[in-house]
Amino acid sequence: MEWLQSLFFGGGIAHAVLIFSLAITLGILLGKIKIGGVSLGITWILFVGIALSSIGMTVSGDVLHFVKEFGLILFVFSIGLQVGPGFFASFKHGGLTLVCCAAAIVLLGVATAYILHIVTGTPIPTMVGILSGAVTNTPGLGAAQQAYADATGLNDPTIALGYAVAYPLGVVGIIFTMIFIRYALRVKFEKENEGLAALSQEHKFADKVSVEFTNKILDGRTVEYLRDLINRQFVISRVMSSAGEIAMADTDTVIHTGDRLCVICQAEDTEAIVAFFGHRVEMADEEWGGNTPDAELISRRILITKPSVNGKKFSDLRLRTKYGITLTRVNRAGVDLIPYQGLELQIGDRVMVVGTAKAVAQVADVLGNSLKKLDHPNLVTIFVGIALGVLLGSIPLMNVPQPVKLGLAGGPLIVAILIGRFGTHFHLVTYTTMSANLMLREIGIALFLAAVGIGAGDGFVDAVVGGGYRWIGYGVIITVVPLLIVGLVARLWLKMNYYTLMGLIAGATTDPPALAYANATAGNDMPAVGYSTVYPVVMFLRVLTAQIFILFAL
Repeated sequence: MEWLQSLFFGGGIAHAVLIFSLAITLGILLGKIKIGGVSLGITWILFVGIALSSIGMTVSGDVLHFVKEFGLILFVFSIGLQVGPGFFASFKHGGLTLVCCAAAIVLLGVATAYILHIVTGTPIPTMVGILSGAVTNTPGLGAAQQAYADATGLNDPTIALGYAVAYPLGVVGIIFTMIFIRYALRVKFEKENEGLAALSQEHKFADKVSVEFTNKILDGRTVEYLRDLINRQFVISRVMSSAGEIAMADTDTVIHTGDRLCVICQAEDTEAIVAFFGHRVEMADEEWGGNTPDAELISRRILITKPSVNGKKFSDLRLRTKYGITLTRVNRAGVDLIPYQGLELQIGDRVMVVGTAKAVAQVADVLGNSLKKLDHPNLVTIFVGIALGVLLGSIPLMNVPQPVKLGLAGGPLIVAILIGRFGTHFHLVTYTTMSANLMLREIGIALFLAAVGIGAGDGFVDAVVGGGYRWIGYGVIITVVPLLIVGLVARLWLKMNYYTLMGLIAGATTDPPALAYANATAGNDMPAVGYSTVYPVVMFLRVLTAQIFILFAL
């Protein structure tokens, strides 16, 4: 039986693989347990790792260090690729207010932690760990550990211990803050629902409307002339003549009074365009599929899967000129965009095409439209991005007194965001299926948490008994105070919808359990909209401030 004891308590590759597998498996199973509808999720992996390490099931330091850093890189890079396309757009369409509120929560959290450090004398590394646990932000923990190790050449186990102690009540504190604001300010869901339609309209990119053309001054003008005159982005996909004949429209189509137009435009431009053309008429989608001079028109969503199309503009492909089709919408990551000629296409975009069956089939062949091709992972983009991220993260930015670097968390995160947004300019295929991205992310965070827990297990109980229990209180203060301050300001001064406010609170702490609670409470997707709006910026700030907090204190 010596081989069995050696496998569990010895060393070697088999031992390390077994310990990591046990920690991750047991942690995921425990994460399914809910108390009061709330679960710690995969954070249980951290606690299982601590438990295994405390009974002697440890892994060598070099293996732990590699697995921890590589897992963190996989996690933050996959997050960056996911949020990259919408990172800069989050500052538009009313999102700037949410982003500013979220940034204020991050900075207030850092300020609160620093004040507690001064008042209590708790070392900065420990306090940064408590801060990361209090706001349930694992990448911040990784960034702090890596920054401390780079600056001192040592590992401080109290960073992970502070995180582990503060995390459980961090989850509870975030949800408690939502509940407190709801009852303290007497929020009525009926009133919130009244404003829900208006808020949803702000996030709607494209609208479809049927219009009867009655502007006699513009009778006999082309679609191109009308577009230049009104100076707004819109597409006229089909025209129904007064005789009832339906034809596709392009830039040279002549419009006459009495014609009916099928118009796709920006939601905020709908009323202006309708008033400019004539008046709205109610027509079902089936009515636009009527008789045409040549053949029946069909509409079809075509998936862009050809690498040669990636990064090209509609004007480069000349689809309308070559095939006589009309492009009405482009769906990217669940958002409908107006397909203007300068729009750059990305693999994974879904283009709505209107035309004859033959023409639509030809366009589908040009764009790819093959689901199988999207299932193939684009490993070159991922590993090129990781290499560039490590390079960027290793560049010294300033000396205060130690070199400040973006590190193995910040560097890959920034590069992934930039690749996700601008990769098509360099013909990089940045698309990954949601399931593939989630798998990469979950493997990375599971390996990271297991490594952190196994490394922190030795001395965990002694640290808590020897005064670490106070860290729980510090964590609660760091969690609640910034959320209450910004939450009350957002609600009372900025008049923010409560559903959106819950999404802001969950996003500012990057906390999925809090988002799940918010979604269940609201019964709509407004918390998810608020969460996704602030998440990219918050993730970046959490990683950066954790490193700066440590390095400025050394």
